[in-house]
This record gives sequence, structure tokens and C-alpha cells, in this order.
Amino acid sequence: MTKLIALITDFGLQDIYVGVIKGVIASINSHIPILDITHHIPPQDLISASFCLKSAYPYFPSETIYLAVVDPGVGSTRKAIALRAEHETYFIGPDNGLFTGILDLIPILEARELTNRVYWRSPEPSLTFHGRDIFASVAAHLASGVPFETLGEKIPLPSLVRLPLAPYQLTADGVVGVIQYIDYFGNLITNIPASLVSNKSWSVSLFNTTIAQSSTYSEQPQGELLALISSNGWVEIAINGGSAAQKLQLNLGDSIYVKFKD
Repeated sequence: MTKLIALITDFGLQDIYVGVIKGVIASINSHIPILDITHHIPPQDLISASFCLKSAYPYFPSETIYLAVVDPGVGSTRKAIALRAEHETYFIGPDNGLFTGILDLIPILEARELTNRVYWRSPEPSLTFHGRDIFASVAAHLASGVPFETLGEKIPLPSLVRLPLAPYQLTADGVVGVIQYIDYFGNLITNIPASLVSNKSWSVSLFNTTIAQSSTYSEQPQGELLALISSNGWVEIAINGGSAAQKLQLNLGDSIYVKFKD
């Protein structure tokens, strides 16, 4: 049975790169279904890539192959890898930390370095486009039924690269977290899970400003800051009709404080 391939990259859609990757896959097996998660990860932004892949994963069917190409170290000594999870689910991409969110979310059963050049598009791949010459080709062969064990040498799971993401910290009257993703609308998504604030009254304290807890974006007046639970289950800072990122000038990794009310 041919498996679905889900793509996530930082290539954008202006250039040919996404189309070329799909062309490589179709050249190996034109019956492989391909779905796009996103191609608008900010360039070389591994933290955002990790968050988006983790957030998209629950909404795809079992037996999906996730082809993730955000690769600032392309051509370097970083490994090209494939991961095997339960229910014949696979992840293919560079070992540079972009799979951190997935490693935290689900059990990974096995990891392989993609050393078997039989499944590469070319035995001498471009040093700047492994997405085309290694990852897309391997994903297509795997989707077509090639055994996972033949892709390359087994590597220990503890050796996989993880991003140094700061964890949230509980305090006497709240939670300190960080911004882990900024979406297209400028909403600031923190790493504080909804479970920590459910059934509580809370607000966000930032720059000597208190940002009120809301249930929806429209609950506050147009142009006003608000804090709510995002659709993916995280505390989020937003503006009704505007960009919280632009107004607050916050970046990935910046700290925020959720304060519980008495």
C-alpha cells in the first residue's frame, strides 16, 4: 500500500524548490499522495519548524511519512535521518533539532542514518539541496514499500539532536514561560499548556502591563491585547484585529508571565 507523504519546509512557494521535490517523488512513484503542511516556515527557523510539525501531527492519518526540510546545515556533517514510530509512521529529514517536538510528543522506535545511496536520487548529491537529492527520494521509496531497515545504518535514539528549548517554570502564583511560535497573524504562542491554567482565573503580566484573559479574539475591543488558549492548546497573546508580535516587539524565546488571580 502506498503511503501518504506530508511536506513541511522553509522553501516558500515563489521558487521551484517545492515543485522539484514533488517532481522527484512523482518520478519514483506517481501514485504517492502528497499533502502540504506548510512551506512558509521562516527561513532556517528550526524552533518554528519543530512546533509546526508537532502541532500538525495529530491531524494526519497513521502510516503518514513526514518529509521535513528546514536545513541550515545542508552539506555539513549533520546526519540525514529517518525515524520510525508506531503504526508505520515515519519522519525523514536532517538531524538538526527540527524533530524535537515530535521526540517529546510520541515514542520513536528506531532511527536510521540515510547511508544507503541506492535510494538517493543521485549517489553524488548537491551540497545545497539534500531535500531534492536525498530526502525526497528516500521518502518516495519508503512510501512505495521499501523496508525501513534498508535505508541505512541504525543510530542510537539518545544521539538525536534536540533544540535547547527553555521549559516553563511554576512559581508561587503563576507560570513563567517563553514564546515558542509566532504565527502569520502575529499571535504569540507560548510553551505554557492549557492544562496549567484550566479552571483558573489568570492574566499575562508583561512590561508592567496586565493582559486580560479572554475566551475568543473578539471578546476584547478592536486593537486591544488579549490572552487566550490557542487552538493547539497553549496560552497565546494576541490582538483583536492586529499583530501582538509587532506591537510588543517580542521574539521566539522571550519570557512571559502568567499570573493566577486569588
